[in-house]
Amino acid sequence: MPAARLLVLALLLPFNAFASTLDDDADDWRLIGGMLALMQQVVHQAAHSPDPQAAQKSVDAMLAGENAEANRLASGLMDEILLDVPAEHRDAFIAIGRDLVVLARREQARSAALPGRGDGARAREEAMQARKELHAMGLRYWDEQQFLEAVKRGDRLAVELYLAARGLESSGPARNLPPAR
Repeated sequence: MPAARLLVLALLLPFNAFASTLDDDADDWRLIGGMLALMQQVVHQAAHSPDPQAAQKSVDAMLAGENAEANRLASGLMDEILLDVPAEHRDAFIAIGRDLVVLARREQARSAALPGRGDGARAREEAMQARKELHAMGLRYWDEQQFLEAVKRGDRLAVELYLAARGLESSGPARNLPPAR
């Protein structure tokens, strides 16, 4: 789950809800019960779905207001939290919470639109790291001759870095390589 969403959820809870103790244990357990019920929605979805992104999608649906049960639970939880917030600060507290949800959605959309993000992002990051490591070894990731020399000397690390760096043509020398020693 992205850090922005965790921040939104954490900031929706008033700081004094956990820092100070309430007069009645029943109030504490009602608040904890509300948070547990809301979290259970996410965990249940993730546990019973074959989709590895189920928890993320569940949180997205909650933030978008598309989950009726989560809406009901969140509303009850907010009512419980707002009991400790002085009346003159409640509107500001609610406005900040709404704005944080908007910012979280905006950040998610911005992050998804960045070049290099998505399915191939990890592969690109790995290629960049391999290129940096080859450079640190004094090798050029695009140099076929250096690549062939690494293969001939059995330098398995350099060969793996060349392949990870993806700087050589796939139709070039990488097809029929002699085995590394």
